[in-house]
Amino acid sequence: MPKDRRSFFERLTGSLPAVGRDDDEKELDIRREEDERKSSLPQANDEGQLLIDVHQTPDEIIIQSVVAGVRPDDLDVAITQDMVTIRGRREKSKEVLKDDYFYQELYWGSFSRSILLPQEIDVESSEATLKNGLLAVSLPKIDKTRVQKLKIRQE
Repeated sequence: MPKDRRSFFERLTGSLPAVGRDDDEKELDIRREEDERKSSLPQANDEGQLLIDVHQTPDEIIIQSVVAGVRPDDLDVAITQDMVTIRGRREKSKEVLKDDYFYQELYWGSFSRSILLPQEIDVESSEATLKNGLLAVSLPKIDKTRVQKLKIRQE
């Protein structure tokens, strides 16, 4: 059985070895791919976008997001009748040099997310809780079918 002469990376990704190319060209391609991957990561002055789940019950709309590593004091939830904006900041506990990373996928720094709501909610009765790194925002729905009668005063 002939030995597989592809590099580890080529075997891992299923790519074929480049025919007729010298090692310098291959190295240049690998560096170009790494540069493209690094440039697609958020930069220090960029703001990350928070990942969320939004679902409803008969009485409320629920927004959930994992904000592990963020203190409650570093979170801000702003609510209007038709939109919720969640802002925060995740701080690194210590600095690590870029050359010392094998993988760098976590987002550190400021993040935010604005969510347009599918219906109006009661801002005054809304609540946000943070438990085990999961932020849950409960937004009671406004019942538009409810009719409230006004008492008429005679002057």
